[in-house]
Amino acid sequence: MTVSLTEGRETFLRLDKWLRRRLRMLHLKHWKTGKRAYRALLALGARMDDAKSVAKNMRRWWAKSANFLNRALPTAYFDRLGVPRLA
Repeated sequence: MTVSLTEGRETFLRLDKWLRRRLRMLHLKHWKTGKRAYRALLALGARMDDAKSVAKNMRRWWAKSANFLNRALPTAYFDRLGVPRLA
């Protein structure tokens, strides 16, 4: 079985997206309470309504990491932290 270069790149892109979403989820889980998450998100420059939405239901880590945290913790944030890209 052979894999073309484009298929390999696509696979790494999907894996990279998944890893960054997982990192966002772990950030949220690390904050533990809605109050801490709200303050941290505002300090990171998130919009107030996004921070409130994340803070009001802290038990949906994976779901919140897809849309709201994607704006507060973009790929550039992880680039500044030194997280390497896969693709």
